Amino acid sequence: MAGSIFGKHFCISTWGESHGKAIGVVVDGCPAGLPLSEEDIQAYLNRRRPGQSLYTTSRQEADQVEILSGIFEGKTTGTPISMAVYNTSQRSGDYSEIASYYRPGHADYTFDQKYGFRDYRGGGRSSGRETIGRVAAGAVAAKILKELGIELCAYTCAVGDIEIDREHFSREEIGKNPFFMPDREAAKRAARYVQACMEARDSCGGVVECVITGVPAGLGEPCFDKLDARLAGAVMSVGAVKGVEIGDGFAAAVAKGSTNNDVFVSRDGVIGKETNHAGGILGGISDSSTVIVRAAVKPTPSIAARQRTVNKDGENIEICIHGRHDPVIVPRAVVVIEAMAALTVADVLLDGMGAKMEHIQKIWGV
Repeated sequence: MAGSIFGKHFCISTWGESHGKAIGVVVDGCPAGLPLSEEDIQAYLNRRRPGQSLYTTSRQEADQVEILSGIFEGKTTGTPISMAVYNTSQRSGDYSEIASYYRPGHADYTFDQKYGFRDYRGGGRSSGRETIGRVAAGAVAAKILKELGIELCAYTCAVGDIEIDREHFSREEIGKNPFFMPDREAAKRAARYVQACMEARDSCGGVVECVITGVPAGLGEPCFDKLDARLAGAVMSVGAVKGVEIGDGFAAAVAKGSTNNDVFVSRDGVIGKETNHAGGILGGISDSSTVIVRAAVKPTPSIAARQRTVNKDGENIEICIHGRHDPVIVPRAVVVIEAMAALTVADVLLDGMGAKMEHIQKIWGV
């Protein structure tokens, strides 16, 4: 299967299925000498782990990571870093019935059309558990970025039509509620909204926002490898994401140039901007402002309500999907979006090292 490799210089390859023995990733291109431990990776995986609240799947997985290669005496060696998470709570029998029909909103039909075969146990490679490898690799990328003063913070800014109030934004609140929302009151309203969806045997979607601070000016290429294009492609590769915005995004379409343009100013000789409608990227290249990425996450397609579909014989049928599913994917998607952003920025950083002769001279001391 093609399409499981991401990145040019900081390159990852994810592997494994939802109901297979394990899921993992191989990271190639990580510089040697980076302090790295399983605890560093586990902290990220714990943020996407199932079974942590009433609003996630009841599948109980520790999602404990094991680093198999690329680390010696607590530091990266510059060789491929292989990581595995073993599946321990598969209930493949829950999915045996769906082998004969196509679930609405899932990749069942498209997988059959492409390969003539599919792993129906939880969706195989199209399952949300595939993101374990992305998150593990993203933890490595995020640690590289932190060493360079670049930090990422992702959170839920909307669940259904419940949006956070920017006036009440609190970064400390993000980890204190099951939706990872930076607004306590919005999180309470979201809980009531999701509970109503669950009682109606339905699901909901939402929006995840990721802000990246400390990004230096000059990252990204001006044509096909624009930083915003790379970020959009990375975030759109997450299965549940159906839309991406950079900065003001779609709101820019109804703005005027006089209000959408970010005015440049000089403060003590340092060039900056008064506003950041562009989301930290101009002409596909970072401008040193905060990079802002927003992702629209669709409702969980697996719902308990009766739905119409067709079976593999082309007959119209009605189904009720059984098994353990998230009524809202958004909270667990937060760290996945953050991981994909980290992977992208780390890759683009390495990509841009040869943009100037002075960079090469500094590296090689000539």
